[in-house]
Amino acid sequence: LLRRELPNKAKISGCRGEMSTSRSPKDPSCTVDLGAQYISAAPYYARIHKMTRLFKDQQNTGAEVLYERHVTHIHQKDTGWEVCHKAGAPDRFDIVVVTMPVPQILQLQGDVESLIGENQRRMLEAVSYSSRYALGLSYKADTQIDIPWAAKYVSSNPCIHFIAIDDKKRNLGQCLHIFLLSSLTPEKDAVKPIILEELEKVMPGLPQPDSIKCQKWRYSQVTGSVADCPGQMTLHSTASAGSALKGFKVLKSSL
Repeated sequence: LLRRELPNKAKISGCRGEMSTSRSPKDPSCTVDLGAQYISAAPYYARIHKMTRLFKDQQNTGAEVLYERHVTHIHQKDTGWEVCHKAGAPDRFDIVVVTMPVPQILQLQGDVESLIGENQRRMLEAVSYSSRYALGLSYKADTQIDIPWAAKYVSSNPCIHFIAIDDKKRNLGQCLHIFLLSSLTPEKDAVKPIILEELEKVMPGLPQPDSIKCQKWRYSQVTGSVADCPGQMTLHSTASAGSALKGFKVLKSSL
């Protein structure tokens, strides 16, 4: 969409989200997804979103994607924007689109605070999120786990929400991927034994894992969104004849 709307080459800073693949410290070929449960690749969705071409398009159509940018400040500079990050020189952009969780947006420094009106700030501060814990269990390659399914949702347990057997998805090392409801509030070290205790109830007799990783997603799903907001909030925009819209927006995934 950015490439289509912008007349010149798009330089895109940051490509992230709630997706994370972790490797076992004892076997790098053993991977486990600790973020989004899955990406639907059914023919209908693949046709609508062209997901199989996502990274190929980024590489072949002139979009420069910059990684490892921890944004700290956003400044308005002339008709554009200067985005500062923890390492290296600032980047300059015509348009800034922010999809990070709202509490993190409100922590940004620079001109962001002055761009957000009092009413907009109240609306953004009212946005609420649920949290999730993900637990990855890694096993040695020759471990047998006799489960007939690759993934399923769990409705009979107050703690565990989703389980996936990652080697059935990738034919790699034997791993378990466990998604949890937000009913657990302690920190990671306190949560892990609770999850393992509940897992024993859902899947009794599992072998001893080779390694275990617990990850907390503090901002998982939006539970209370901005009222009367169609998925985005424009904080600042200017347009001139013959030029693209110059803007600063907070987009759908945060709201």
